[in-house]
Amino acid sequence: MPISPSSEAPAGAVTARLMFLLLLFCGTICTAMIVPFMSYFLVKGLGYEPWVISVYAGMAISLTLVANRQFARRIDAGARVFPLVGLAAAGFVFAAGSLALMPTLWVVLSAGVLGFGISSSAVSTMFSLGGSLAERQAMDRVRFNAHMRATTSTAWMIGPAVTFLIADGFGLRAVFVMAVAVSMVWIGLWWFTLPRDITAMPGRAPAKDISGRIAVAPQGLWLAAGFVFCLSTAHSLTFSALPIFYVQEVGLPGYAPGFAFSVKTFVEVFAIFSTPWVIARIGMWRALLGVTGLAIVTIQLLAAVQSFPQMLAGAALEGLYYGFYASLGISYVQSFAPDTPARATAIYWNTLMVSGVMAGPAVGLIAQAYDFQTVIRCASVVALVAATVLMAGRPPRRQPV
Repeated sequence: MPISPSSEAPAGAVTARLMFLLLLFCGTICTAMIVPFMSYFLVKGLGYEPWVISVYAGMAISLTLVANRQFARRIDAGARVFPLVGLAAAGFVFAAGSLALMPTLWVVLSAGVLGFGISSSAVSTMFSLGGSLAERQAMDRVRFNAHMRATTSTAWMIGPAVTFLIADGFGLRAVFVMAVAVSMVWIGLWWFTLPRDITAMPGRAPAKDISGRIAVAPQGLWLAAGFVFCLSTAHSLTFSALPIFYVQEVGLPGYAPGFAFSVKTFVEVFAIFSTPWVIARIGMWRALLGVTGLAIVTIQLLAAVQSFPQMLAGAALEGLYYGFYASLGISYVQSFAPDTPARATAIYWNTLMVSGVMAGPAVGLIAQAYDFQTVIRCASVVALVAATVLMAGRPPRRQPV
C-alpha cells in the first residue's frame, strides 16, 4: 500500500519503519539459526560424510537463486509483496517442522531444500521493498539500506549463538522445534504488520543522454556485480579459514574464533551506521575503493596473526571493512539499475550466495595442498582483483555515485 509523507504523520512513518525492521529482523533470525547449523547437523547429527553438505547446499542455494530472480521480476512488475514474504515464511515453517518431526537425510534433501531454499529469498524481497518504502517516506535510501544491513547483522550475531546453545543443552532436534516457534512470530508479524496490497514503487525510467540513448550501460551493473562477487569471495574465504587457522595453526584456544566473530560483528554494526556520513563526505565509489584497499591490508594482517591481542585487532579491522562494504555494496549495485531496483537487489544477493558456494570448495582444495594461512593470503589477492574490477567499472562523473 503506497505511503507518502504527506498522507502519514511522522510518528506513523517511524512506526511503519520500525515494524518493517522488526519483520526483517525476525525473518533473518530464522535464517541465521539454520544456515550455519545444517552442516553441523548433517555431519555430527546424522553422521554423514562432509560431501553431503555440498549436495544440500547446492540444491538449496540453486532454488534460492531461482526464487530471487522470479520474485524480483514480479516485484519490478508491480506485484504485491505480501504473498511473497508469506510464501518465504511458510517455506521455513514447512522445512523446520518437517525436520522437527523426522530429522533424516531424505527429509533434509526434500522438505529442507524446498522450504529453506524458498525462505532464503525473504531477505532479498525485504531489501527490495525497503528501498521503495524509504523513497515513499522521503528517507534517504542509502541510510535506510544501512538500517536494514545493521538489522540483519544484529540478527546474525544472535541466531547462530542461540542455535548452538540449544543444540548443546537440549539436543539437535530441539533446534528445529525452536526454529518453528520463532517462525510463528515471523508469520504473526507478517500477517499483522505488512499491508496486504503493498507493492514496491515502479522504478524510474532509465536516464538518457542528449542523443536519446540510455546513459547507464548494462555492463555497468554487471561490473558492479563482479566487484561484489570478488570482494564477497575474499570475505568468504577468510570467514571459512580463520577459525581453523587460529586454533590449529596459530595455537589459540578453542573459544578464540567465537570471540573474534563477536568483536567483528560488534564493529561491523557501527561501521554500517556510519556509511551515510562517509558517502556524504567522499562519495560512494571512492568510499568503496578505500574499503577495498582496507580489505586487502586487513586480510594480510589476519594471515600474520600470532597472538590473541593480534587476533582481536584483526577482527576489529575486519568488522570495519566488511561493515562499510556490506552497506555500500548493495547501494552501489542498485545505483546502476534505477529502473529495476528489485532486479538489482536480487543480483546483489544472488552474487553473495554464489561467492559463498564457490569459496567452500576452494578453501578445502587450497588448505589440502598448502595450509589455511595460504587460503587467507589468497583471499587478499582476490580482494586485489575486486579493486581492479571496481576501477574498471567506475561510473561517469555525472553519476552521483
